[in-house]
Amino acid sequence: MRPVIDKSPERPTRVQRLKETMKEESLVAETSEAEAAPSASPKGQTSGHKGIAPRVFWPSVIIVLAFVLISVIFPDTVAEIVGNIQDAVIGTFSWYYLLLVSVFVAFAIWIGVSHFGDIKLGPDDEGPEFGLGSWFAMLFAAGMGIGLVFWGVAEPLNHFAGIPNRATGIEEGTVAGAHDSILQAVLHWGLHPWAIYVVVGVAIAYAIHRKKRPVSIRYALEGVLGKKVNGWIGDVIDVAAICGTLFGVATSLGLGVMQVAAGLSFIDVIEEPNNLTYVILIGAITTAAVVSVVTGLKKGIKYISNINLGLAAALLIFVLIAGPTLFIFRDIVQTFGDYLQNILQMSVNTTAYSGENGTEWQGWWTTYYWAWWISWAPFVGVFIARISRGRTVRQFVAGVLLVPTLVAIIWFCVFGGTALYRELFGQGGLIGVDEEGAATVDTNTSLFGLIDGMPGGTVVIVGAIILIVLFFVTSSDSGSLVVDMLASGGDPNPPTWSRVFWGVAEGAVAIALLLPGEDSLSTLQLVAILIALPFSVVMIGMCVSIWREFSAERRAALRAQRRMQRDELADHVTSSLVDAGVVDDPETGDDGKVKA
Repeated sequence: MRPVIDKSPERPTRVQRLKETMKEESLVAETSEAEAAPSASPKGQTSGHKGIAPRVFWPSVIIVLAFVLISVIFPDTVAEIVGNIQDAVIGTFSWYYLLLVSVFVAFAIWIGVSHFGDIKLGPDDEGPEFGLGSWFAMLFAAGMGIGLVFWGVAEPLNHFAGIPNRATGIEEGTVAGAHDSILQAVLHWGLHPWAIYVVVGVAIAYAIHRKKRPVSIRYALEGVLGKKVNGWIGDVIDVAAICGTLFGVATSLGLGVMQVAAGLSFIDVIEEPNNLTYVILIGAITTAAVVSVVTGLKKGIKYISNINLGLAAALLIFVLIAGPTLFIFRDIVQTFGDYLQNILQMSVNTTAYSGENGTEWQGWWTTYYWAWWISWAPFVGVFIARISRGRTVRQFVAGVLLVPTLVAIIWFCVFGGTALYRELFGQGGLIGVDEEGAATVDTNTSLFGLIDGMPGGTVVIVGAIILIVLFFVTSSDSGSLVVDMLASGGDPNPPTWSRVFWGVAEGAVAIALLLPGEDSLSTLQLVAILIALPFSVVMIGMCVSIWREFSAERRAALRAQRRMQRDELADHVTSSLVDAGVVDDPETGDDGKVKA
């Protein structure tokens, strides 16, 4: 047997060879983001206009300004027109919304548990950009943190009181009715809204982190539209996303300061809130949001989100301990089981047999919620995608879909469960009666009324008001960052002046529409929701694009794996033949020296 001379060059490991093969299959881009972004940007998107995308920036500004002026000058006319359109959409498309969002839930779970879940939203050898705690804090604060604080007590009470009617069959004044009220609220804040965010977030994250595209919604449709995303279709998508995001954030800001003012009035810091109170509050929140967004994602937004999460956890623990603790723990377990058992039936309950009452109820609750979440999807989806670099699709789905759903169940059982316990077994007082004898719930003060009956209630109410303000700051600053990135042609770090511009614009729009009366602000909210109908079609396109892109990557990965296995088999056979002396080592000559 010929001696084996180990002078051959060191061969790469299996992992190294697989990566090299995958690179040859064009799965991992070697260019940096800075080098790739300009080539990926559509022609005319970024130019010498001080970092803005003219085809997106100026149409967005004009549309927002025009609508605000029209709404302020002709508030009643605009409100009537938009209201009629909204009623027509709810009456016609409620079945469509309920079916589509349920499909989104199934799609989100599928991409998470299938082999697509292994796909990295970024380069294969790169870890997550943000730690798990900060990542979850930011996505939760941007996604719906303020909503849970606002509706955690109020929504179960509204369902229990039968507002606007009892089309869903929730019983009045019974234990079963109270439990069904919690389940209905969990449906609206559980898997379904977060599945909407998963669809948009994954599509955008894959485009910007894996394929090195600019931060823009248009590229989430590249698998369907191809190069057309660089044209007018892509511009329209981004402009609609900017308008919907700004309208949605401005509406939440305007309605949110009304709750903050109600809280200050509840503890006698101010008397009856007026326009001056609202202007001061919006100005303060907007200023804090601008400072936060200017300092950047890794400083201001991250730190405030972490503070929010800590304060929210502290408030939840306080109510858990000060409230009916044993009842809450039992309710959490029961609600979790019943939610899983009844989710399919509740998801497709169109209240079809309730006639006009069913249509009215859908306009108040489920269909309204689904449209609202879809209208927020561009904002939340882009933001979550931006902070999710380095995570796998499976990690993304688990973090965005499952964890917030569990938090929602706990939150509603703690806050809503405590409120309903008080109505059933305690002193009540959270549900009132109007002059006609109909049940009423003061949504703005429900949380404060619940806390006021607990030890140290006044101090905790102050903490709750601070939490609400900080949540609105995170919604405003993250919304400003998303709008700015879209208006800047997908720049993940847009110029400071434009960050300030969009942050101030959100506050200015909220003030302009709040001063004439709440109706103008409600009109803006309806417009934001109406944008959800065409954007739902965009989301269907995103699902198709995700499936095509992921399938192509999966096929390429399998080709790379098979190629590597063939190479390994060839190496193994060659090594065995060399060891047996049947053939010479191809890496050496007969004299045992490595060939040049």
